[in-house]
Parts: sequence; structure tokens; C-alpha cells
Amino acid sequence: MSKWYEVLTPEIKEFIAGQMMFFVATAPNAGRINLSPKGMDTFRILGDRRVIYLDITGSGNETASHLYENGRITIMFCSFDKSPRIVRLYGHGRTIHPRDEQWSEYLAMFPATPGLRQIMEIDIDSAMTSCGYAVPRLDHLTERDTLRKYWEKRGDTALDKYHRDMNERSIDGLPTRVFADDSPSAK
Repeated sequence: MSKWYEVLTPEIKEFIAGQMMFFVATAPNAGRINLSPKGMDTFRILGDRRVIYLDITGSGNETASHLYENGRITIMFCSFDKSPRIVRLYGHGRTIHPRDEQWSEYLAMFPATPGLRQIMEIDIDSAMTSCGYAVPRLDHLTERDTLRKYWEKRGDTALDKYHRDMNERSIDGLPTRVFADDSPSAK
């Protein structure tokens, strides 16, 4: 029922392109495992072994701290329509900020998105497909615009304050590097 791949095949890429949401899982070396649902038009495939996604400001910044500590990440897509299927991408990632040289190139691949915090770049080690037979069917799955409206209303000053107040450290106290002074040499 499951099958492993070393690269993203055309079939896997097509499946991913048809999904409205995905899930991101990371974990620190010691501490809480993080699992986050993602949506909106925020995921791009760059090649057979590399993907990126926009990370919109939310309640925490766990993924960034975990990637900074050990790089491990799993992304899961599952079909909620009539064709059951799951795709997991296993890899190692890093966080791209406005101060990084790839920022402008990557950002140009997406529509303007308020509340943007960073871009996650993932090198794929392997991919796995599985059946998804137990995943329920959901009709009328539509994008929710609440987060977009939230940050459109508040603007960049509130966004920067939120990053400083809420996103500089993970819930386990690990640095997220959302600001350049989070580097180990600055400590």
C-alpha cells in the first residue's frame, strides 16, 4: 500500500498541486513535537528534490526553531476528495528571511501575502505515498481568509511587534532566528 521514492515524481508533483492544505511536522532534539496545518497558496515545488513554502505569522514559530536546531521536517499532503491518497515528504530544511539572498527570488513565486514571516526551504531526502483509505471525504473544502484579513488590518508595525513579542523563541525556549541577532555568534 505504501511506496518509497528518492525524488518527487511527476505523479507526486501533480497530486501535491491539487491539494488545498498540507501538514508540517518538526521536533527539537528534546522537547515538544510540532504539527501544523497549512493552507492558502503557500507551497511551491522547485525541483525533484526541493520545495518551499511561505510561513505566515501565527501563534508560534516552532518550525523555525526546530529547523535551526536539527533541520528535520516532514510534510504531509492528503486527499479529502473521492480519490484517497497520502504523500509524505521527508527532508531537511532551513528558514529563509528577508536578509537572505534567496528571499526575493522565492517571494516572487507567490502572490502578495500579508503576515509573511519567513520562507521554509526543504531538501527532500525521500517521499512516500500511501493509500489514505481512512481519511474522510470532505465536500466543499474552501480556503479560509481569516489570517489574511487579520494581518491586512494590522499592518507591518503590528506584525514586527508580534514577531518580537511572540516569535523570537519556541515554546521550549529555543531561538527561532526570526531576527538576525538570534545567531549563535550574537549570544
